[in-house]
Amino acid sequence: MSRRRLLGIGLLLPLLGGWGPVAPAPDARGESEALEGPVGTTLRRSVPVLLVPGWFDTGRDLAPLRIRLLSAGWPQGWVASLTFEDATGSNRTHAEEVARAVEALREETGAAEVDIVAHSMGGLATRWYLLERGGDHVRRVVFLGSPHRGTHSAHLSWGGARDEMMPGSEFLISLNEAAPVPEGVEPMTIRTMIDTHIVPGESATLPGVEDHHLCCPTHAGLLHDDEVFSLVRDFLTAERVPDAGESVGAD
Repeated sequence: MSRRRLLGIGLLLPLLGGWGPVAPAPDARGESEALEGPVGTTLRRSVPVLLVPGWFDTGRDLAPLRIRLLSAGWPQGWVASLTFEDATGSNRTHAEEVARAVEALREETGAAEVDIVAHSMGGLATRWYLLERGGDHVRRVVFLGSPHRGTHSAHLSWGGARDEMMPGSEFLISLNEAAPVPEGVEPMTIRTMIDTHIVPGESATLPGVEDHHLCCPTHAGLLHDDEVFSLVRDFLTAERVPDAGESVGAD
């Protein structure tokens, strides 16, 4: 075969999607028998994942985590990143946007449930969504550095979310009067020892919820850190989630 013909085939392959492995089609329950991940690994279960940003962030800030999930074997179209219409707006409004994003992802994939990974203040919007709508369509939730009992750094913020993030705010009192998440939803918290955004750092924990206290990504670095991603991946693909109340990591 001539060099010119070989070159032509080489240029066409990327347009045709290449000859790489293709993940098997998930069934109507949103599961797959086996999704091929990195070399030597196999994900036994796949559920669509919604990524929720923190205060003043957008879906672009979630790109490192989304790319890693796709590289680990989640099918294209099964990892969605939310961008709020008002990045500093009220968590009550953001919760409605989370609800719409969950339904859109379920409709797109045909899955009965989704998993949510929420960074920073996005965890408050996610919890308000679960409080208002229940957990029928959510299987597992990961909170990355979320100020569940507020943060003093809110004094430096603005927008509708500012007062809601203040420790002792009416919003947080209402949110924390209920269980951390509805029954049937499996939660996990991940936080960092050097988080200057969540003050005090214990605010990123939830009573009775598995917690990982890591050294030492930054607050934004939680979206880039190798150990954080390993925890998220293992939690979302585990057949059995560890018992609630287990605390893992350095103190």
